[in-house]
Amino acid sequence: IHPGYIWTPQTENYLRDLGTLEQEKAKALSRHPIGFLGEPNDIAYMVLYLASDESKFVTGSEMVVDGGYLAV
Repeated sequence: IHPGYIWTPQTENYLRDLGTLEQEKAKALSRHPIGFLGEPNDIAYMVLYLASDESKFVTGSEMVVDGGYLAV
């Protein structure tokens, strides 16, 4: 699982260290075509999917959960 920006206290502190939190968050948001930053549950749901029977035929995949960040 390859997560993108996930809104956590660590991400908030990182963005704050770069400059004004509001400006840095706006920059990060502008790089996400989906229009928002991920939350820890977004990663947890991918883990849940992979642990479920619904993924029984999934093998050797890289799951990118990044709101389209790498697509830009």
